[in-house]
Order: sequence, then structure tokens, then C-alpha cells
Amino acid sequence: MKRHLSFIFVAAACMAAAIPSYGAEAAEDAAAPVREELKNHFKFYGFIRNFFAFDTRESVASLGDLFYYLPKDVAMNEDGSQDLNAQTSFRFLALTSRLGVDVSGYKVGRTSFGAKVETDFYAGLTGSSGTAQLRLRQAYMTVGWDNLKMARDGKAAVTLKLGQAWHPMAADQPHVLALETGTPFNPFSRTPQVLMDASLGRHFIISAGALWQMQYQSAGPAGSSADYIKYGCTPEGYFGLTFRTSTGFLARAGVSVLSIKPRRTGTGLYYDSGNVLSERTVKVSDRITTASPYLYLQYSKGSFEVKAKTVFSQAGEHMNLMSGYGISMMSPDIAEAASSGVTSDGHYEYVPLRASSTWASISYGRKFQVMLMGGYIRNLGSADPFVTDMTEDGVDYVDDSHVYFSKNGFSNLNSMWRVVPTFAYNVGKFTFALELNVTSAQYGDYKVSGGKRYLDAATGLAKDNLHWVTNHRVQMMVRFTF
Repeated sequence: MKRHLSFIFVAAACMAAAIPSYGAEAAEDAAAPVREELKNHFKFYGFIRNFFAFDTRESVASLGDLFYYLPKDVAMNEDGSQDLNAQTSFRFLALTSRLGVDVSGYKVGRTSFGAKVETDFYAGLTGSSGTAQLRLRQAYMTVGWDNLKMARDGKAAVTLKLGQAWHPMAADQPHVLALETGTPFNPFSRTPQVLMDASLGRHFIISAGALWQMQYQSAGPAGSSADYIKYGCTPEGYFGLTFRTSTGFLARAGVSVLSIKPRRTGTGLYYDSGNVLSERTVKVSDRITTASPYLYLQYSKGSFEVKAKTVFSQAGEHMNLMSGYGISMMSPDIAEAASSGVTSDGHYEYVPLRASSTWASISYGRKFQVMLMGGYIRNLGSADPFVTDMTEDGVDYVDDSHVYFSKNGFSNLNSMWRVVPTFAYNVGKFTFALELNVTSAQYGDYKVSGGKRYLDAATGLAKDNLHWVTNHRVQMMVRFTF
């Protein structure tokens, strides 16, 4: 009996010892497909990045003052003895640290699928303080077909991108390490889109897309808003052509076409049955349609690269360009309509401000890297006159409130230049960089009358007392990539 009990205890002990082993093996077997899925299809990436920035002048900047636009105009105190915007400032923040995942390798038949989700910590920040929160940068999927037959044994590939991604005019950026990546000389926008790229053989890519507005928006009577494109019911259109060679040369040309509705309602003037002029709130047919073409060139060889881009923008403020538009015709008021016998459906007509934005940059080196970027912006004014709100000494003027300029700039800005030399030390996944950003803006004085500010109605520009203001930004960056 004792022998039987001993045998039972030994057998039970062996089974008990074996059960965890079998359980671990089972769990290991269950986890194997998950590990294989992550290894084959998912690539996680990101970095910890900290910027340290010192400015010699008050400036327009966002993202905790790290995303730089331009220096502010002179603001003299009451006795004219001090420029209140001649003020130094300093800050350092890590809120631009980034997390992302790329998904690839999924295929059904000849159709490939992929995706990207990318985020950082900008949301929640008010001004230069607050608590940084996670926000969406990019989130899109891709559908692709490759090895499509062409004439003369050529091969084509087509990729469709759906979701939030870089605006195609903003994707090619200069050699700088600053957060703004050349803005406002370079377009800057990540936006909802449906974009098709068709690669035709080895040299040509044709692109076409429909884009919407979310974070980066058009200006208008209600300020910066996505409602203007929402009620316009027309996506922004993009068309582009790329030429590339195997020797490192690339050329890209494209155009953005935008059609928005600045107002939904207005005041209509009508004669009633008693032939008495009255006004009523009505739906209006306001709309402005603009086109902004660009050209981009790039050459790479070894550790040397040179890039250049020029943009001719019309109302390009939704891409962070120094641009906008204004009113060229308004409905007559009651008194004017009564004296002239005019009726009106309440709609306005608009004309865009035009601007030329150009930059060029070079980069050399890998471990020890030197870069240089230069840019120039010229506000070209409008092609047609704005509405005349005041005439003085034979000159027509438009009320500044009837000109809708980029929220990150000022309508009395005439031109601007920037020079950015950069030195970077790259060792493994660590980067240390030191950068000097010298930005100078040329402003004109507004015509002031009755407490209102006016611009030249013929061009939409401020032409009096043209003067330059300059900011020197010294910036250091440390980054660890994983």
C-alpha cells in the first residue's frame, strides 16, 4: 500500500512540475504569430527632441514659440522713446517629441496595403505655457498596385493615399533643423486628402488629389476657419508632375486650386410692392477661386545635396504662406441704393493678394553636417482693385478689416528675407545642432483715419514709410531617435 501511495505522489509531483512547462510552451506558441506579425508588418519609430531658443525681438511664433514665423513691427511707446517689441526672450521645451508607426507588407492579389499613424505632444498648449497633450500629425492608409504594364515593356505603379498627410506642396522642405522647416517661405500644411501618385516608368510621376482643411485654414470675415471650404463644398485640387533621374536630379512642378465661400449670408436690398426699398438677410453666392503654382528642384550626390523651391501664391494662407484676399465689390447700402434705384442680392466679390515665396538650401556631411538656407518673400499685391472705403488726396483706400491676411502675419507686410546657417553633429541615434535664424521683415505704415487702418485700394499694400525690422534667433537642438 505504501508503495502504491509513493508511486501516486511521485506521479502527481511529475505532473505538477510538467503542467507549468506545458502552459508556458502553449503561451509561447500563442504569442509567436503576434511577434511575427509585428516583425513583418509594423515599424515603430520616434524621437525625444528638445529645442532651446533665444530671440532678440518679439515675434509671431506658435508651438510654445518654437515654430517661428516673423518679427513683429515697430511698436513705439507714448513718447516715442522705446520700441516695445525690441524685447529678448528665451525658452526650451520637449513637446515636439514624436511617436509613430508604419504599417506595410499586406497584400491581397496584386493590391498592396499600408498605413501610417504619427503623433506628438503639441495639443493643449496655450501661448508659451500649459500642459502638452497628444495630438494627431498624420494618419493615412495607402492602396497600391505595381508592375503594371506600359508600352515598350515599361512598368507603372499607382499609389492611392487616403487620410491626413503632408500637403504635396509642403512635402519638399529646406535643409534646416528648426521646427518650422522654412515656413513661411515654404508651404506648411498637413491636411486630410485623397492623393494619387502614378509612377510611369523610371523618370515620371503624375500626381492628382483632393484636399480638405483641418488645422491649417483659410482666412476670412470670421477669422481663420475651415467653414469657408466646408460651405464652398469644393475640395482643394492639386495637380503635379515629377521628373527624376538615376544621377540624383529631381524636378517637380504643380499647382493648387482652391475655391471657398467666405460668407453664407448677407444683407439684400429689395423694393417691396409699395416700391419702398427694404433690407433683409439672405443667402449669398460669395466665392473666390485661386490658383497657386510652384516649382521645386533637387540634386543629390553622396553627402552633398542642394534644393530650391519657388511658389506664386494666391490666397495661400491655408498653407502658412504670407498671403490672403480681400473684398473687391460690396452691395450698396440703403441710402446709396435708394438714390440710384439699385437693388442687390447681398453678395460680395473678392480678389486675392499675390505673393512670391522662394528659398534655396544646401547640405554637406553626415557625422559633421553643415547646412545653409536662404529665403525671400515679396507681397505683390492684388491684380484688381479692392473696394474703396475712403478717398484722400486723390488716392483710394480699403479698410484693413476688408482684407483677410494670414493669421500668422500682418497685412502691412511688403517683403521678408531669411538666412539660416546650421551645424549638426550626428553620432548614432543622437543629434546635436546649433542654428542661427536671421529673419528681417519690411513693413509699411497704415493710413490711419477715424481710428481705422487703411491700405492702398489699388494693390492692398501699405506703401508709406517702408522700414525693416530684424530678429536674430539662436537655437540649439538635442535629439535621440529610436
